[in-house]
Amino acid sequence: MKGVPFNLGVIGKMKLFVFITICAFPHVITENPQSHRTLLPNVLVLDVDGTLSQHPLSCLEFPDELLRGPAENQDIVWKINEVEQVQRGNVHSIRLLESKGGGNYTCHSKDGSLLNYTEVLIRLVDTKRRRILVKTEKDYLKCSAQSYSGEFHCSWTWHSSRAVKVAFVKVHRASDENKTQCSTDASGRQWKCSSAESNFSCSLVDDGQSISCWDERHCPYAEEIQQIFITVHMRTKHYLLESYSKLFFLSEIVKPDKVRIGKVNKTVVQWSYPSSWNRPYSYFPLTFQVTQLKSQCKKCGNPCSDSNPSMTLTNDVTDICQFRVKSKAKAVCVRAKDAFCNSQWSEWSHLKFIEAKLKED
Repeated sequence: MKGVPFNLGVIGKMKLFVFITICAFPHVITENPQSHRTLLPNVLVLDVDGTLSQHPLSCLEFPDELLRGPAENQDIVWKINEVEQVQRGNVHSIRLLESKGGGNYTCHSKDGSLLNYTEVLIRLVDTKRRRILVKTEKDYLKCSAQSYSGEFHCSWTWHSSRAVKVAFVKVHRASDENKTQCSTDASGRQWKCSSAESNFSCSLVDDGQSISCWDERHCPYAEEIQQIFITVHMRTKHYLLESYSKLFFLSEIVKPDKVRIGKVNKTVVQWSYPSSWNRPYSYFPLTFQVTQLKSQCKKCGNPCSDSNPSMTLTNDVTDICQFRVKSKAKAVCVRAKDAFCNSQWSEWSHLKFIEAKLKED
């Protein structure tokens, strides 16, 4: 959130330096909420259990010095979401009830100049109810990787009745949680998390419901010893915050792209490794499943989905695989997975036989 330019008038250069430094990080007094933490500079998260409580929020750390006396402390004006409040003074008591109390808190001098601001987000604890994301396939975050390059993607599904955005993303290796430093850019759509062991960069995809991350220090040829731990913080327009996490090895989420399938002649088809898959293929072999369909399913979006694979092949020599088709086959389906790990299969590639010709889907 961009602040309004400061107008300090007669405050000297030394006081101006102290003033700006203090205003960059609001001073918070701990009281009733179960806990509090700073998610980002000027973004405060309060953990509440739903009962009525209060939390003091300070405008300035040294108001007597900066405002030339305690009397002028009472001239500090507070606003919540740009609505002026009755409370005056350096300390404002945030009223917390159930999930209410979050908002954009700003404090101003007597002449209206902005002194400080804090975005307060509320996180409900001691509840299993999730209000922001919908669980799909037994999880809230669905993550996959096309290869072992160190890049992966995570997606989610918003609850239909919520206006939501991503507040912050933290990703690190499992052992580096307390050693990782994360930051975001001015757009709030890109994050960097660095430690001695990893250097992750994440970007929010345009639809707002997925992110792409990449560990610049990942080596695909080395054994992956530490799992990746990702946490996505979601917030609603009513300042409710929820955090969703997932822990995984790349080998657990890797899913190759579809193979490219084509014909050699009337009886032989061939396919190749996905271009996104790691090389050399002898070090990163794929296992292929092949099935032949005796009839066409005109109303099926992908007739391979309900078929039972008739053959499993592993080719660790070349990126080209060939297969002889039975004379009565109407179509051939091929998919691939990592030969060494029990990971996901790729989507099916489909090749139809139409008027003695082969047609790829």
